[in-house]
Amino acid sequence: MTTYVIGDVHGCLKQLDQLLAMIECETPDTRLLFTGDIINRGPDSLGVLRRVMAMGDRAQMVLGNHDLHLLGIAAGIRKMKSGDTVQPIFDAPDCADLLDWFRSRPMAYPVGEKGILVHAGLLPQWSRKKALALAKELESVLRSGRWQALMAEMYGNKPDQWDDGLKGMDRLRCIINGFTRLRFCSRKGVMAFDAKLGPETAPEGYMPWFEVPDRKSKDSLVIWGHWSTLGLVNLPNLLAVDTGCLWGGALTAVRLDDRAVFQVKSAGYRVPGF
Repeated sequence: MTTYVIGDVHGCLKQLDQLLAMIECETPDTRLLFTGDIINRGPDSLGVLRRVMAMGDRAQMVLGNHDLHLLGIAAGIRKMKSGDTVQPIFDAPDCADLLDWFRSRPMAYPVGEKGILVHAGLLPQWSRKKALALAKELESVLRSGRWQALMAEMYGNKPDQWDDGLKGMDRLRCIINGFTRLRFCSRKGVMAFDAKLGPETAPEGYMPWFEVPDRKSKDSLVIWGHWSTLGLVNLPNLLAVDTGCLWGGALTAVRLDDRAVFQVKSAGYRVPGF
């Protein structure tokens, strides 16, 4: 089965349907991997959610920061923000099932023998094997009766560096931040959370996470979204596919077999950032 990776959809149902039609014309029998943030800020979050859910086992997605934001609202921890478009999900008669679906999504997903799908990136201390194990730790809490307690404690910038000795909510928060918020970090893996523009805007002493020398995942294929100002990166062991459909760019899919790129231009959405 041919596998395609699709970047952050953010509720842009029209572009997703056009992209899926392009993929179907190319390869009818496909497997689809989504980089997370399929919802919020675009015009039809509920429509995108239902479209992806209807694909069943044919599709897999990892959780992004907007997906966790939805769960935070559901837990009563977060408030709806100006520009959020997730209210129809809460108004849906099967809202509880929709939220359970999100809670059952992985934080990281293995792709083949050497690849890994995440939303934002991998801290330099994390190998592919380590990242998948840490994802399992977090997923076990999200899928348990403790998920609301996790939502209450997951927001914050500390600790900003991974340490194997981290415990409790500090450990889980650092895992969440690494998987869903990472863009820049220092050589030692200290995360910079306020810098959100392109690589040329790295704060002094920081760099894009994938440029850290000797990061432990350098021999693995890392696939991610999240960083719309980074744009498409299509290198042997690096594949970034968030090309800013929500921001006036395009919705992108990449076929893993040959790295062919498929894109649908945005309808010109330009909304406040998250």
